[in-house]
Amino acid sequence: MTAGSSRVLVTGGAGFIGSHVADAYLARGDRVWVLDDLSSGRRDNVPAGATFVEMGLESPDVRGLFRDVGFHVVNHHAAQIDVRVSVADPLGDARSNVLGLLNLLEGARECGARRVIYVSSGGVVYGEPGVRPTPETAAKAPLSPYGVSKLAGEYYLSYYRRVHGLEYVALRYANVYGPRQDPHGEAGVVAIFSNRLLDGVPITIFGDGEQTRDYVYVGDVVAANLCATDMDLPASEGIDDVAFNVGTGDGTSVNALADAIEAVAGARPGRAHEEARAGELRHSALAVDKLGAFGWTPSTRLHDGLERTFDFLARARAPDGAPAPPESAW
Repeated sequence: MTAGSSRVLVTGGAGFIGSHVADAYLARGDRVWVLDDLSSGRRDNVPAGATFVEMGLESPDVRGLFRDVGFHVVNHHAAQIDVRVSVADPLGDARSNVLGLLNLLEGARECGARRVIYVSSGGVVYGEPGVRPTPETAAKAPLSPYGVSKLAGEYYLSYYRRVHGLEYVALRYANVYGPRQDPHGEAGVVAIFSNRLLDGVPITIFGDGEQTRDYVYVGDVVAANLCATDMDLPASEGIDDVAFNVGTGDGTSVNALADAIEAVAGARPGRAHEEARAGELRHSALAVDKLGAFGWTPSTRLHDGLERTFDFLARARAPDGAPAPPESAW
């Protein structure tokens, strides 16, 4: 299949990143279905041109959907993504991230899907890496059930490739931010900080604030998904061969991020400090030259991405209601 002629399933397409990915597939002419149980996604994030199916990953009806439609591409963003939730409920994390994935893969195998785009996590599968920016070949040492489940997903996909011939690409995301980001979760620090500034209350920082993360704008992440959908896959022996980091290669401290968002907001209501959270990684930044060899590059400067994100959140509070979709988020 070629771009613009595929039947694409985007799981988690009512969520932050997945909805932008669905937008991009529609924009290039693909037919798009969005599968989401709305446990964290929002119905109004689903693009108007997509067919929406409200359903959980583990539902037996998922397999029927695959048989009825015959998807060419499965873009799998639906997941339990909170590290703290995975620690408190590892069984629930595995039900979503492992059993849900297997239900999808069985559907993809049965309908003859061409490719699966799987969202993994560069922020957790490497643990506390000794090399930064961290390449895809670094040792895997996840420190949470969430990291274990994401890594297990890559191994299951490798099995389906070797035994059933199902193509896949694993995208190991850094910390993604941008319009539509949920401010009510540990992964939404940019949105959390922005909303606190809009409320005029101090930003809360855990620990000394010198821990670093690799912040990548959602528009660049969407471009990586389209690249992964269309690329000629390299020869694959192990999971790292078809895994690609999606980040910027730069680590930004929490303190520096807070400074940058305050500069965008034009407000400095102060800082509140709390104890460091147990188990939190100290530093993370991802090497991105491997996907760069396929023509992808993170093109959005942090300041520009923060401006777009803050503007979106500010417009969401406007008296006339919800904002219009952000311009060219991807």
